[in-house]
Amino acid sequence: MIEAVATTLAPAQELSRDARLWNEDLAPVEPASRTWDATAYAALWVAMVACVPTYLLAGGLIAAGMNWVEAVLTVFLGNLIVLIPMVAIGHMGAKYGVPFPVLLRAAFGPQGAKIPALARGLVACGWFGINTWVGGSAIYVILNTLTGDAFRGAPLPVLGIDAAQTICFLAFWAMHLFFIRHGTESIRWLEMLSAPFLLVMAFALLAWAYVSADGFGEMLSAPSAFAAGGPREGEFWGVFFISLTGMVGFWATMALNVPDFTRFAKSQKAQMIGQAIGLPVPMALFAFISVAVTSATVKIYGEAIWNPVDLAGRMGGFAVVIALVALVVATLTTNLAANVVAPAYGFSNLAPARISYRMGGYITAAIGIAIFPWKLVEDAGAYIFTWLVGYSALLGPIAGILIADYFLVRKMRLDVDELFRSDGAYGGSGGWNVAGLAAFAIGVAPNAPGFLHAAGALKSVPAIFDGIYVAAWFVGFAVAGAAYYLFMGARPGS
Repeated sequence: MIEAVATTLAPAQELSRDARLWNEDLAPVEPASRTWDATAYAALWVAMVACVPTYLLAGGLIAAGMNWVEAVLTVFLGNLIVLIPMVAIGHMGAKYGVPFPVLLRAAFGPQGAKIPALARGLVACGWFGINTWVGGSAIYVILNTLTGDAFRGAPLPVLGIDAAQTICFLAFWAMHLFFIRHGTESIRWLEMLSAPFLLVMAFALLAWAYVSADGFGEMLSAPSAFAAGGPREGEFWGVFFISLTGMVGFWATMALNVPDFTRFAKSQKAQMIGQAIGLPVPMALFAFISVAVTSATVKIYGEAIWNPVDLAGRMGGFAVVIALVALVVATLTTNLAANVVAPAYGFSNLAPARISYRMGGYITAAIGIAIFPWKLVEDAGAYIFTWLVGYSALLGPIAGILIADYFLVRKMRLDVDELFRSDGAYGGSGGWNVAGLAAFAIGVAPNAPGFLHAAGALKSVPAIFDGIYVAAWFVGFAVAGAAYYLFMGARPGS
């Protein structure tokens, strides 16, 4: 079971608590409210894994030249690697019952913690808007498929999308508001119900493909382009390491704020086993289903259809309705857990006395509309995704600092009460821990040139920086973690 950790403040401590750092949503979860077991965490991950971006992952690896075995194993290995910081950082939440922004205060100071918390929150806001647009688009596409394009119309002024697209987007956006209002427990309820449904839908899709095509098709027997005599012979390892970094980066942001969920864990065992079951194997499974189904579509439709939304539109009949429900549920479960909870706590941490978790969620939802995500995708195309994925990978330094602080510097011992005091043990200099901020800057620096080059902000950089950026998450994690440990060890009284 979870070690006994004080979760309420004594009267004297309550008086010294800084009201600017505390609200009920950021406060430690009482033991009686820690109800999430291993099944809940496994369901959380299965429901998040079953989404359109996951389905498309293997397609990118196949297009790069891998055969299906290499692609699935790359996905599996990447998620096995990211599971390590996921469980390690999750340990903090499960032990002390506080969310990610509060835990950051130990390494960055109460004021300094707002920077990495906001950085994590903003990238989630970007993904929230884009995934909400994807969910709304799925509704729009399938409705038009069922009605012979009856809902297509002229673009509206300013918005640039037609009325039906706008209504579909807002309808899907509004679904999130119910769960934001009812908090993380409602998200747990949704994930628990959705996980088995999405698994059944995935296997049903696999069975449909196999029966309709009398097998899975030629793609599963296609050789690797990197094999002897292949068009990319000898290039496997370079592509593999780039792809592996991408697989790690896919869930690297969740590795940071996983304490937002593990703070509700019944025990450390619950979060560890649940995450171990729910992440690597389901990711590999959905990668295989993606490759197998796409391989079958070559025989069924005469072309490879990687996008499940496009595939749903081609099926016809009642299958389209089932596909619509599955796509909406899959996108909603992923978006809520991965892209609402983190910014909701992050915004709350900016001004706890004025912004609750619920208000933080509403702010996230408002930003999701304000950024006009359809224009981002339309105008920037692949660049916006390069920017968001790259920005997420640059958050590796925060993970390195958190783990170095908790396991190496603090030896897994935190004073929860002091996390809510500006002048307490973690107050640093005026609320800023210079060691944490400096280590963060040092960890980001090696990756910055390669990131700016990938995003198109710089036309060219020395080849070494592109090489470093291939392993951006790993480099940032290791450099920042090592720098933080050295800085803290050099401080008097450390």
